Amino acid sequence: MSGAAANPLAGQEMPAAARQEPPALTLISPLDGLWDQLETVEPASDDLLARLRYGFELPPEQDRRIDAERKWFVEHPDYLDRVFTRAQRYLPHITAELLRRDLPLELALLPIVESAYDPFAYSHGRAAGLWQMIPGTATRFGLKQNWWYDGRRDVVESTRAALDYLEYLYEFNEGDWLRAVASYNSGEGNVRRAVRRNRAAGKPDDFWNLRVPKETAAYVPRLLALVEIVKDPERFDITLPHVADEPQFAVTDVGSQIDLALAAELAGVDVDTVYTYNPGYNRWSTDPAGPHKLVLPVEAVATFESALAEVPASELVRWKRHKVRSGEAISVIANKYNTTVSALRSANNLRSNTIRAGQYLMIPVATKPLSAYSKSADVRLAQKQNRQRADNRIDHVVRSGESFWSIGQKYGVSTRQLSAWNGMAPGDPLPVGRKLVVWTDRDVVAESPRLSPTTALGNTTRKVRYTVRNGDSLYVIARKFRVGIDQIARWNNIDKNKILRPGTRLTMYVDVTRQSS
Repeated sequence: MSGAAANPLAGQEMPAAARQEPPALTLISPLDGLWDQLETVEPASDDLLARLRYGFELPPEQDRRIDAERKWFVEHPDYLDRVFTRAQRYLPHITAELLRRDLPLELALLPIVESAYDPFAYSHGRAAGLWQMIPGTATRFGLKQNWWYDGRRDVVESTRAALDYLEYLYEFNEGDWLRAVASYNSGEGNVRRAVRRNRAAGKPDDFWNLRVPKETAAYVPRLLALVEIVKDPERFDITLPHVADEPQFAVTDVGSQIDLALAAELAGVDVDTVYTYNPGYNRWSTDPAGPHKLVLPVEAVATFESALAEVPASELVRWKRHKVRSGEAISVIANKYNTTVSALRSANNLRSNTIRAGQYLMIPVATKPLSAYSKSADVRLAQKQNRQRADNRIDHVVRSGESFWSIGQKYGVSTRQLSAWNGMAPGDPLPVGRKLVVWTDRDVVAESPRLSPTTALGNTTRKVRYTVRNGDSLYVIARKFRVGIDQIARWNNIDKNKILRPGTRLTMYVDVTRQSS
């Protein structure tokens, strides 16, 4: 097996998770036979959009807000082309789930309104993924979020959770789909209060007569405008791209942690493809504690299944035997090997964080250099640190007792510069052993506030616009979005020492994989 590291621990006792035999693969083919349940379908078409329009069931609506949203889409056909082309990978699965649940097929267009079918989309409200779920709602509907994995970006799991939520909202809104969709955007409490206000005043309680937030007032019409366009694109002189009416991926359950680079090798695809189909994974492997499912292109499944059968369960991740040194903390070891304390404790059956010098720990490590994991958090940091600047680069390893201030003093650079060069904030903890990049020209960052920040950022960074609220400060906003105070100030060309006024619009560049709770 080319590229796979030999097991350095032959004859050693493996952690329990590594000794598991991988179970048989479970393949999910989304559309098989599901169209048969619809009475009105275009049977000869192989275009999913053509078949969708025959399954639309919500009654047509007339409102000037729909007209305004439709006008924007008609004037931007390139946007629709990009979005539906991007949707090809995910739309067949979402359509299949709607068919299984007997839900309106119009909801298949909702991720366009939410995220433009971008699984790495991230909003100012801390919503992530195709369905733009916020952390609290995601937890409420069973989506796991941690250092390794964010279920809000997992296409299969987030779709399950989003449809569970929409079904709940439909019941909550007494069988009214427009109010349910409005509730998905603004929260069931806001819509329920608007309904109660209208009923108390003797007014109609349908969506069009509710007083809802401005964003929600446009949200439902935007979905209905898309429905009109998909239903009859020729009427609006629009040509929509062909979206194949066939499964794009299969879901496999490996049964234990697997290195994503190894998974790519076994499937015969590149690592970037694995991350594109599995955007929920933040790191170099699946979460040690699960889920252990992989989403793979349908054409790669047979190759993966055959190759996986030849790999011993103990080699799905590589294990290293580490001897604990005097004074070495488990958190330092976890950081060194790009893993978590909980993963080390689980792998070594530790009941606490206490370890002793001379003790051996089994460490799961990546089979390839971290640079091979194209969309992991570590690669994005490396892209930032390796951005070429105007002067000499120095690599500094943090020692005990050091801080950003003391290191900055040593090299003649500011705390703000030093933290920004390393993707951190001045107030972030600085663990011993962390490698920092230092550039000796202190004017490089300060003189470049108008350079596009995206030139140094990875594929999972998104531009977020945020409106300052009462009680906000740069510190509060930086903590909320896990960015640096100096970064916000630099991106917006503002003085970080001045008070922010409510209503001020800020631009930020947020790494969505750092937003998992």
